[in-house]
Amino acid sequence: MPVSGYILTVLLAYLLGSIPTGFLVGKARGIDIRTLGSGNIGATNVLRYLGTVAGVMVLLADALKGFLAVAGLTRLIWHVFGTTPDPLNREWLEIAAGLGAIVGHNFTCWLRFKGGKGIATSAGVLVALVPYALLIILGVWIIVLALTRYVSLASICASFTLPFAVWITGGSFTMIAITAAMTALAIYKHKSNMQRLFKGTETRLGQKPAAARAEAPKTTA
Repeated sequence: MPVSGYILTVLLAYLLGSIPTGFLVGKARGIDIRTLGSGNIGATNVLRYLGTVAGVMVLLADALKGFLAVAGLTRLIWHVFGTTPDPLNREWLEIAAGLGAIVGHNFTCWLRFKGGKGIATSAGVLVALVPYALLIILGVWIIVLALTRYVSLASICASFTLPFAVWITGGSFTMIAITAAMTALAIYKHKSNMQRLFKGTETRLGQKPAAARAEAPKTTA
């Protein structure tokens, strides 16, 4: 695969990932989700303010962006360039597509490079890349959420577990390193949540929106 193939893959994956699903769902109801709660366009904030159906739709759509980038877009690129990559090149191209989609979701060009936290999109990428590792971190996410009812804390703990889960399930050194980078990005995007967790002001799952509005919303452009 020529370098131009990788560049095209990252660019297209970024554009796919940058589709601001949560923002669009909110706008369809006449609401700018960025002005509510945490100000995030991800599924958790949508769920809290627009309801379960909207939240689940955004969750699945954001995950689908990551999955399609890895499982669909890379095959399109192979077809365009008329190549059949060896396993190593295939892995690198899929990694490039996955990272492009995650970065696109987190820093969408359509909202002045302010997007979501990338958890659902990362999950979609991991379904395509390392499904067994995803099962492990999904278990961690469910356990932490059940014990604390903090979606953010569950996401942080699951993200931290990711590279270890990849190692346990026999992932390559490259995949371990890449998922460690994904972990760092996910935790960085949760820095405001960690501040609220330390202050005891983070909103729990199921908490009424009125309580969530009492938090200081994130400034949006």
